[in-house]
Amino acid sequence: MRLSFAAALLTLSSLAAAQTPSGPRLLVLSKSEHTLAIVNPATLKVEARIPSGDDPHEVAASSDGRTAYISNYGFGQFHTITVVDLLAAKQSRAIDLTPLRGPHGLFFADGKLWFTAEVNKVIGRYDPASGKVDFILGTGQNRTHMLYVFPGTRRIVTANVNSGTLLILDRVDMAAAPPPPPGAMPTPPPAPPGYPQGAILPPGGDWFPVVVPVGSRGEGFDVSPDGKEAWVANAGDGTVSIVDLAAKKVSATLNTGTKSANRLKFTPDGKHVLISMLSQPDLVVLDTATHKEIKRIPIGRGAAGVLMQPDGARAYVSCTPDSYVAVIDLNSLEVVGRIAAGNPDGLAWAVIP
Repeated sequence: MRLSFAAALLTLSSLAAAQTPSGPRLLVLSKSEHTLAIVNPATLKVEARIPSGDDPHEVAASSDGRTAYISNYGFGQFHTITVVDLLAAKQSRAIDLTPLRGPHGLFFADGKLWFTAEVNKVIGRYDPASGKVDFILGTGQNRTHMLYVFPGTRRIVTANVNSGTLLILDRVDMAAAPPPPPGAMPTPPPAPPGYPQGAILPPGGDWFPVVVPVGSRGEGFDVSPDGKEAWVANAGDGTVSIVDLAAKKVSATLNTGTKSANRLKFTPDGKHVLISMLSQPDLVVLDTATHKEIKRIPIGRGAAGVLMQPDGARAYVSCTPDSYVAVIDLNSLEVVGRIAAGNPDGLAWAVIP
């Protein structure tokens, strides 16, 4: 009996270990179910569902694959980011951002979580090590919605829906002053470009903003893999604005017929751009070299979040009205699978250790 009981315990332990998600995983938010699903991309099976907090919109995973962060949006009603322990597959806590409200866009970079807070018109940064919000930067724009943080956090790009702008923020540091001649008084360091002579920067530098007008209700955007361009999908007028990030201006406007556009994403090789639309049945595929539409993929009655698999084999698209995530083969540009999820929206990729 003792041997049988020990064998049973061993079997149960093996099953628990087998059911614990590990390796590359797709993270899917469900708005109606208020859950985060952990999906095995090889089988397209949901391995765990975890409470996500109220009105989950976007999700981002830490670089080590141990933690997921979920913005509880509520169109400005809520003020929390829910934290999920991916190793244990359970909710661990909620970050209270008060007085910041309406957290939405999330981006994990250099060990910290960056987020937007629409009501306050700011970008914030949360430090998991200290458990505190350690940085807040005003944008002066309406509905600062999505954001992209460059490696090294020296540049941040945001889309501001109601202002119809793309905001480019570059971190600048005060140049070192030349050593004074013997007996002479020290001279102040030269001001960085764009600042008047004698300007004093705070410790750690300053952020130099450039506001680039794009189309009506520019929302979904992405930065090209080479970091040279940002493409913005303008939901109001059905266009795409291509922003030259070095010149900090619109270099081209494409009439793509993508009104109600929600998200825009580059494929990892930079050759194609995919655009989802909230109230249209197709996913639009553009050629980045020619700026031409090459296909419309029927996926359902409308779509929101778009995520690229890092190896470039697949894309995942949240078909919110149909309560599933469409799986797109990026070679054939065809739907090859569906993942059941209640009103899905935000998607993320995590490699769980």
